[in-house]
Amino acid sequence: MAGAISKAIPPWEQEGVDPPFAKEKVKLAARRVFERIVSGEYSFGSRLAAERNFADEFGLTRSTVRQALEFLEAYGVVVRRANSGTYVIYKPAPLPQSAPVPAPPSLDVLDIKPIVESASPFEMGVVCSLLEPEIVRLGALYMSVRDLNELRILLEDIETVVADAAKFAHLEKQFLMKIAEGTHNRLLITMYRIVGEVRCQPHWLATRIQSLSPKRISDSRQRLRSLFEALENRDIEAAMEFMNLIIASNQQDLLYQP
Repeated sequence: MAGAISKAIPPWEQEGVDPPFAKEKVKLAARRVFERIVSGEYSFGSRLAAERNFADEFGLTRSTVRQALEFLEAYGVVVRRANSGTYVIYKPAPLPQSAPVPAPPSLDVLDIKPIVESASPFEMGVVCSLLEPEIVRLGALYMSVRDLNELRILLEDIETVVADAAKFAHLEKQFLMKIAEGTHNRLLITMYRIVGEVRCQPHWLATRIQSLSPKRISDSRQRLRSLFEALENRDIEAAMEFMNLIIASNQQDLLYQP
């Protein structure tokens, strides 16, 4: 286990930058917590011990421990939720194998192209109704500060769009995909990428663009803003409510006739 820990380099050291805002004792405390995460003591999605427990164990003040956890959050290792605790969102990269064995050919490899090209509005509506509320629920739980900052940048780009329907449709798809990536659930992300591929199909994209009048763009911008604020506030119920409004609006757009 010690060998695995030594191979896991903290994200702030991987970037080669010594953050000036963090005191050395804060970074040392952050490293000690990080080592427990990569050792498996705290797995993905698990809640860390309380600040006071770390403070007593490390011989530090709670203020220093709090700064260390905030430091870890800034680097996407944990996410902090008010009145709930601090949760792990870091997944250690698997150690390379010396002689990887290639997988044998499979007769069951999924070819998504026919599925993407033939998906019906009904099928799309069912899948989005199942996946997207769960995506924003997990996003509210696990999106890191960095995830939210990247989502905010996308939202700022979206809010500059007034009448360019093609640009808005592209940015909206990126916005929703960023939330999916913020769940840090690779299987769910892969499933949602298939939804994104369907939305990229010419007939789907044309329908979406035709439906996006300046008024609809304005309404959609506001819903995305509300969704972002709910995620930022870790308000799961509100995030799911706004996502359901977006789903309902998008389903109506599929039936829109210019």
